[in-house]
Amino acid sequence: MTAQRRTLSTAALTGTAAFAAPLLLTLWAAGPVQAHGAPTTPVSRVFACSPDGGSLAGTAACRAAVSANGGAPFTFWDNLRVPNVGGRDRAVIPDGRLCSGGLSDYRGLDLARADWPSTTLTAGARLTMTYRSTIPHAGTFKMFLTKPGYDPAGPLTWSDLPERPFAEVKDPAMTGDAYRIGMTLPSDRTGRHVLYTIWQNSGSPDTYYSCSDVVFPEAKSSTGDTDASAPAAAVSPTPARERTSASPTKEPEPSEQPARAAKTGQAAESADSAAPEAASTVAGAPVASTSGDSDSQRPLIASGAAAVLLAVVAALALRLRRR
Repeated sequence: MTAQRRTLSTAALTGTAAFAAPLLLTLWAAGPVQAHGAPTTPVSRVFACSPDGGSLAGTAACRAAVSANGGAPFTFWDNLRVPNVGGRDRAVIPDGRLCSGGLSDYRGLDLARADWPSTTLTAGARLTMTYRSTIPHAGTFKMFLTKPGYDPAGPLTWSDLPERPFAEVKDPAMTGDAYRIGMTLPSDRTGRHVLYTIWQNSGSPDTYYSCSDVVFPEAKSSTGDTDASAPAAAVSPTPARERTSASPTKEPEPSEQPARAAKTGQAAESADSAAPEAASTVAGAPVASTSGDSDSQRPLIASGAAAVLLAVVAALALRLRRR
């Protein structure tokens, strides 16, 4: 009885092992492939439009993407991967299908729209990307940003991206359930752009692709800055009323009074007073000065005395005639 039980037990274990072996081999082989992931900050299209995207999944762009996908939701947001690319991204992934990686199950992500859920960034600033993943895996992350002048209304093509990534990180450490990758953003971007991330695994033949829509606001000048291109402000003259109140009227000096009198019509008198030593000419003849010098008054006194004498003589002559 005991021998029989041992035989049955041995057979049962052998059968169980034989049944489980293929399953274990399948799970082991699938292990490296489970290194799935996608960016959540800045949020990628595939994550935003998945059931895990929350309110973002209900946006117009995400609804259109699901509809273009045949109504299938992006439940497997972490499985946008293409095998055996080996760094030949531009040769394997066709233009206009960069966001889907050329996979039909994700074709809705390639829609040319300007209303995808986006993240606002600052040009030239530091950014820490959060790249959600299921398990750690060796590989290199390459980040590209669409060129200045990118038009989100058209399909994303390789010509929209620079030849070289602006940031590249190999084998970053995984913290919690995500890689956190630091980078410095280009400083010459404004408006809406796409942050395109390529994760090329080195422990598996897979490469992952993702599109994160970002917006760079227009730069604003700080308060008090002067626009060098703006014309200089015209300086307005101070109104007479303001000048009077700001600068009390100064009483004119005595030497200034003749000059002011000349402006009121006393031309001849003011001219003599303004320049007492200057001889004026009228029709080329000299005019006697009226500076008050005693020598210049003597001819006037003499002529006056002569007139008086003549008057006396004339009076005496008249009286003699009457007699």
